[in-house]
Amino acid sequence: MPDAIEVQRLTDALLVAPSPLAAATSALPTTAGLYAWWAPPGVLSDFPGLLNSAEPERRLLYLGKATRLRSRIVSNHLKRSGSSTLRRTLAGLLMPTEGYRTMWSDRVILLPEDEQRLTEWMHRHLTLTWVEYPDPLIVEAVLISALRPPLNVDGAEQSPVRDRVKQARSAYYESAGPRPSEQAGA
Repeated sequence: MPDAIEVQRLTDALLVAPSPLAAATSALPTTAGLYAWWAPPGVLSDFPGLLNSAEPERRLLYLGKATRLRSRIVSNHLKRSGSSTLRRTLAGLLMPTEGYRTMWSDRVILLPEDEQRLTEWMHRHLTLTWVEYPDPLIVEAVLISALRPPLNVDGAEQSPVRDRVKQARSAYYESAGPRPSEQAGA
């Protein structure tokens, strides 16, 4: 477990001015590390988050870890709901306003055109910070506990905000209807 000084260094690195996603995707390293998603106060305004110290008009929404930062952000979070908890959470929260639709593959995913629409939404509204760290798993829970990003569920304290995020994730899964194998047995 890293000491308090190392945790503070990682925290400080995540609290720098966030990058727009177009710039971030080309700058992200291929190494392991942690990343933080930020939004202006008017985006998902019911989910309060820590204000960014370098850019106070941005607040923290979600914190994650990756063994390969660029791949995790570009190939998962900005592309495929089937492999991104963040995308599934955003889709569930935005379904009432954006009308995202889901379907079954081997799991619940957004329809291809809605995957694209969600990616465009993310580029319009979200920014990103990151820090390289060789073993992000050992610090992720500590940082989630300290920074309290509202869209994280694992490692987060029980709260009404966490309950609403869990409800949005459930709504996302339920929107696809029963699993096709369950329909065949009915």
